[in-house]
Amino acid sequence: MGIRKVSWNGKRVTVAGLGVSGIPAARALHGLGAVVTVVNDGDDARSRAQAEELRAAGITVRLGDGDTLPEGSELVVTAPGWRPDKPLFAAAAEAGVEVWGDVELAWRLRGPDAAPWLAVTGTNGKTTTVRMLASILQAAGLRTAAVGNIGVSLLDAVLGEETYDVLAVELSSYQLHWAPSLRAHSAAVLNLAPDHLDWHGTMEAYAADKGRIYEGNTVACVYNVADKVTEDLVREADVEEGCRAIGFTLGTPGPSQLGVVEGILVDRAFVENRQKQAQELAEVADVQPPAPHNIANALAAAALARAFGVEPKAVRDGLRAFRPDPHRIELVEEIQGVVYVDDSKATNTHAAEASLAAYDPIVWIAGGLAKGAAFDEIVANSAKRLRGVVLIGADRALIREALARHAPEVPVVDLDRTDTGAMSAAVEEASRLARPGDTVLLAPACASMDMFTNYNKRGEAFADAVRALAAAGRD
Repeated sequence: MGIRKVSWNGKRVTVAGLGVSGIPAARALHGLGAVVTVVNDGDDARSRAQAEELRAAGITVRLGDGDTLPEGSELVVTAPGWRPDKPLFAAAAEAGVEVWGDVELAWRLRGPDAAPWLAVTGTNGKTTTVRMLASILQAAGLRTAAVGNIGVSLLDAVLGEETYDVLAVELSSYQLHWAPSLRAHSAAVLNLAPDHLDWHGTMEAYAADKGRIYEGNTVACVYNVADKVTEDLVREADVEEGCRAIGFTLGTPGPSQLGVVEGILVDRAFVENRQKQAQELAEVADVQPPAPHNIANALAAAALARAFGVEPKAVRDGLRAFRPDPHRIELVEEIQGVVYVDDSKATNTHAAEASLAAYDPIVWIAGGLAKGAAFDEIVANSAKRLRGVVLIGADRALIREALARHAPEVPVVDLDRTDTGAMSAAVEEASRLARPGDTVLLAPACASMDMFTNYNKRGEAFADAVRALAAAGRD
């Protein structure tokens, strides 16, 4: 039953955090008649401006103190990034007050005829997979949107006037941690690698939060055959009777799997005779770019769409129509036989290694904020593909040391600078190392905030530098 059946009039709700989730949550709850107090750690100019807008609407805002539970609170709705060990949540637990995230709130606020959710999580590939899924669903003539951690906010989707047949939902581990009652139609965990461990505490806790996406699934739990942990999470989930485990693989699929056969994406899960039949869905060439990890994303999206009853033709048409967001294995230019690719979104080693696996030989531009990552495995696995490496950023020494251990013969340029011209210098150095037929690949394996506002700005700097190099060559 949607929680709109319950009266919110006078219910005292604390919203933890301003920003992209807190402000919509506060406005939605206030509109339903709740007495809302927003608490926020920060008290800067932006927070004060946001607070004034909310106060003008009749919402109480308390800045500079996000740790104290307001007196009389009956529910806390938190921004997903607030860590579970915050004193506010300890106080809520002591007072017997539930804590929901924005996803939990959206799930509870759905109406009686709400659209089902097809949900996606994983360490890498979530956004691409969800947008592929939305493209496939649209090709099938369904009213849909990519929502959650991207695109339309979930609160807007469930409370807005537009109606949907189905939602393609991206969920982070933070969001899943605070969404105990979420029950998707079908869901996928794409992969798992160490990430956000400072927030979750352990890899086990991180995996457990990711695995929440499978709880209560009704039709399909989609897992990665190459990543055993994702299958283990399916086994551990409490699902509805009849819900099936559906694998995806870059190899030949077995029964109840989707995979690749001679350049064709095929389905052996949603066919009449899984033992003997395989349904052609699309060609590898229909997926752009056709890098291995992007093919895996396409198979996961196809599995969720097929679980919802989408016909094979819509899978093909949706994949053909899809184009990835900027800075995700994006071709920038080809200059004198050298291809320059921007994968600035590869902010951890797992994502960067997948990107490196798509090209050979490579001049790799890497570095930034390591966030506690180790680089021995990615270097050892990629060493044979490397023509050279250009290092940038605060923690580049960690990558340099791993290269010395596992790829000592690979030339390395270590750029000891963080000014605005550093990326131009990196591209120039990479171009000197590259030969015709090589790929210069920006796949930093690190966060960007030591030098850039975000990975988008880092990718833009790379693309600008590459285009300047191309223009100089034409002069």
